[in-house]
Amino acid sequence: MASLDVALKNAMSIDGAIGVALVDYSSGMTLGVAGGTGEIDLTVAAAGNTDVVRAKMRTLEMLKIDDEIEDILITLGSQYHLIRPLTGRTGKGLFLYLMVSKSRANLAMARHQLRTIEESLEL
Repeated sequence: MASLDVALKNAMSIDGAIGVALVDYSSGMTLGVAGGTGEIDLTVAAAGNTDVVRAKMRTLEMLKIDDEIEDILITLGSQYHLIRPLTGRTGKGLFLYLMVSKSRANLAMARHQLRTIEESLEL
């Protein structure tokens, strides 16, 4: 099992990783951050994506879809933003938010590695 610091470090080792955060989608609070750039405030970006997660959760509920979100992908011109809600008992209400460079990342591998990190995360 990996601690939060180890999990964030592992996420930053994903090819093309720009930044990663662990976020509480109930409050929008960031519990941990690694990476980032001078132009992008990861804390603000992560908090803003709580609205995306909450909206999708509400939509699933309204549609009576009894399933869990595996991940949410936002594609920008030069980046992929991956949102992965934690499904473990201790991670309910949290999500991993990973930003990767489109030109340097392999999206399938980034999703796979983020899933592996989520599965090993011990909070």
